[in-house]
Amino acid sequence: METTLPETSTAGDSNLRRAIDLISSLISISHSIRVFAGKWQLIRTKLEELHSALLTAENSDSGENPSLSVTLRSIMTTADECHDLARRCSAVSYSGKLLMQSDLDVTLVKFNHHVKKLSELYDTGILIRSYALVVSKPCLGASKEDMRFYIRDLLTRMKIGDVGMKKMALINLHEVVVEDDRYVKVITEVVDVVHVLVEFLGSSEVVIQEESVKVVALIAGFVDSSYKGVLIGAGVVANLIKVLECGSEVGKVGAARCLMKLTKNSENAWSVSAHGGVNVLLRICGNVDSKGDLVGPACGVLRNLVGVEEIKRFMVEEGAVSTFIRLFRSKDEPIQVCAIEFIQDIAFKDELVRQIVVSEGGVRVLLRVLDPKFSYSSKIREVVMRAIENLCFTSSTCVTTLMSYGFVDHLLYYVRNGEVSVQESALKVTFRLCATSEEAKKALGDAGFIPELVKFLNAKSFEVREMAAEALSGMVMVPRNRKKFVQEDQNIALLLRLIDPGEGNSGSKKFLISILMSLTNCNSGRKKIISSSYAKNIERLAESDICSDAKRLVKKLSTNRFHSILSRIWHS
Repeated sequence: METTLPETSTAGDSNLRRAIDLISSLISISHSIRVFAGKWQLIRTKLEELHSALLTAENSDSGENPSLSVTLRSIMTTADECHDLARRCSAVSYSGKLLMQSDLDVTLVKFNHHVKKLSELYDTGILIRSYALVVSKPCLGASKEDMRFYIRDLLTRMKIGDVGMKKMALINLHEVVVEDDRYVKVITEVVDVVHVLVEFLGSSEVVIQEESVKVVALIAGFVDSSYKGVLIGAGVVANLIKVLECGSEVGKVGAARCLMKLTKNSENAWSVSAHGGVNVLLRICGNVDSKGDLVGPACGVLRNLVGVEEIKRFMVEEGAVSTFIRLFRSKDEPIQVCAIEFIQDIAFKDELVRQIVVSEGGVRVLLRVLDPKFSYSSKIREVVMRAIENLCFTSSTCVTTLMSYGFVDHLLYYVRNGEVSVQESALKVTFRLCATSEEAKKALGDAGFIPELVKFLNAKSFEVREMAAEALSGMVMVPRNRKKFVQEDQNIALLLRLIDPGEGNSGSKKFLISILMSLTNCNSGRKKIISSSYAKNIERLAESDICSDAKRLVKKLSTNRFHSILSRIWHS
């Protein structure tokens, strides 16, 4: 294959322009070479870096100087040698494969040396960097090759540029990833891009650190785990933790968010722990001066790490429980929510940690949020109710402690007076508390929950009706609660009316029948059931096969001296 080399002796052309043309020609030729494709790919990468560096020099006010002239002559000599290799590879006219491979390796080393030499000229101020973007951003839907060329140009600017140029390259890198997620794959494929980004995390220049964190966080946020793997392989965790320790506030927030994405994979949790990240994150959460936008993601990382038992134990030993209980008192609601959720996670299925939470005063602090005397949002009160349920309801000791703190009274307040969302949360907690112990059932009955739950039997929401019915069916198993229920005549009438087969609510009928079954254990309850004008509904329900327990209720009511009374009522 014959190639036309650019004219190198035209009068008036500078060495810089001739070098640019030579390199540009080589890049073009390299795409058509079919042998030693891997070697030429590596050479082309260096040629593109060199091309960007030379274009930058041409767009600057550096002018020519002895050091640059020497470098340019060397570049052109290597380019001429490379053109000869390209010609022979295209024509497959070389004497031996091993010799050609060796020649290509030597050429690659030379071009790499030229890139480094130009970088040194920039660093020493011999060359002044241009801030103008030389390579235009590819349009949407551009070919992968155009995207790769653009990324390599940005990489060159990140390597040889001053602070301003590096910043612009990072901003443009972030921009293209946001616009087209195909760039993430290109970034992870182009040699050195990720390594440079990770290296920038340790930059003393705040703006470089912050901009690199943004790009790294974007890459870490993609679903494809291989991208995260590239970051981990480049040592990103150690540098992100360094940012958390001594970076700017913006950098710290970005680093924490990035680590939160990376640690969704528990395998990466060990890397965070190995680099001292747990202690750094705990210090952030324990620092009274830390802001919510930093504490939130820092807490998020720790929540991800809790899933590893050994790391969780280390956190507990380092006082994580005390740290987050103190955060319960924060005036910043998002921080409160983060702290509460963390405590739930670290105490999940761990009785020892639950005991620590109680002994450290965690339950008392949570209950303060539920005290109607204090002003808190509905959202935080719902979060607290769920937290108390998760932390305390699995232990009878915790439930007893909870009730001794006045929890039942607070709960009743929200069942009666809460906003709709809080009221429903309070009802759910009541329903679950009722199932914890006999003492809880007694406490709920004594506090006055029975009439409130009866009201919910007529609620529009099926879930609410069913919870109320199930809670009542548990409560009336306690004799003194049965007496309270029976004292109100309308309670039994309501139950009998609601079990009418013609009514809806078939899902809650089994619980209504269960309540009636319990009420038959006291004489006054039986009498009121039998004497009610809705008593026929029991027989109708039994005949309809909607609820199998209805037949048992009929049988129980039909024994002994009530049999004749029932017959007269039901068959009149």
